[in-house]
Amino acid sequence: MTIQLIEAKPLPNYRLWLKYADGVEGVVDLSDLVGQGVFALWNDEHEFQRAYATRSAVIWNDAVDVDAVSLYLELTHQQPEDVFPRLREFGYA
Repeated sequence: MTIQLIEAKPLPNYRLWLKYADGVEGVVDLSDLVGQGVFALWNDEHEFQRAYATRSAVIWNDAVDVDAVSLYLELTHQQPEDVFPRLREFGYA
């Protein structure tokens, strides 16, 4: 399975609306990351609103991005081996 992000829209309160090529869409809350490490950038919520999507990540700048697969797992409440069953074959699950 290939997970491909096709759209991301920043929402108030550090939430993102996401849409994936397989039709999955919804909102994830990233407020728990605010102020931690590189996410200190988001201490200014205006910076969070600058998010944009690529196929593989949501990006804010050269130092801050979140992987599309991680966001997909958060959105769908799945484990990596649910999305990538071959992980079980290699003993990762």
